Amino acid sequence: MPAKLSVNLNAVAMLRNRRDLPWPSVTGLGRIALQAGASGLTVHPRPDQRHIRFSDLQPIRDLIDDEFPEAEFNMEGFPNEAFLELVERHEPEQVTLVPDDPAQATSDHGWDFRKNHNLLGNVVGRLKKKGFRVSLFADGDPNPEALKIARETGADRIELYTGPYGGCYDDQEKAERIAAELGRTAEIAIGLGLAVNAGHDLTVANLPLLASHIPALAEVSIGHGLTADALEYGMAETVRRFRRACGEAV
Repeated sequence: MPAKLSVNLNAVAMLRNRRDLPWPSVTGLGRIALQAGASGLTVHPRPDQRHIRFSDLQPIRDLIDDEFPEAEFNMEGFPNEAFLELVERHEPEQVTLVPDDPAQATSDHGWDFRKNHNLLGNVVGRLKKKGFRVSLFADGDPNPEALKIARETGADRIELYTGPYGGCYDDQEKAERIAAELGRTAEIAIGLGLAVNAGHDLTVANLPLLASHIPALAEVSIGHGLTADALEYGMAETVRRFRRACGEAV
């Protein structure tokens, strides 16, 4: 089955936040994405609210519940108490835990699973009791020990950090090498019982190679590249382009 596409709305929100105006509409573009066949919407509500605002979360939850009940809401963030309370209030279908410092411009590395074993175990246990699927942001190197610890936390999935892969857009040989490494990492994770998501700097151009190395890829979460393409092609056509890049017959 082709990977499902979750549209990350952070870049849309950041563009809106440049001015004190209600457009572009986060929920409006989220609706267009879902109408075009996206499987869900992703947000990363950072403490400074520099893109997604806390006030966006309930309207997105309502949009999915009222108009697209088969779609999923994915909230990602560092698991401090403030984030966990937002999650418990807005009840996403999936929670993606990332090791971000609040000052980071964007997520740029996966968890050190050995160092954070206890933290993640406690948080995952809390979220699982509430019925949420939990995914942990992971580096792409095929480290069986680290992935075993990730599984021991009780998480359902990992999300492979694909920033280094996306960054070699002008070096096909390097892209092939990193895609193969990501494929090996995914194979180890799946063998341990973890499903595999992926995200960061994924594009229409580089998705097919990644998907060929991870045939069981469950979901991709894409924001920056998708939003950039939407400026050229429109949101609906861009979603269809990314769905085709994932292997869907659209």
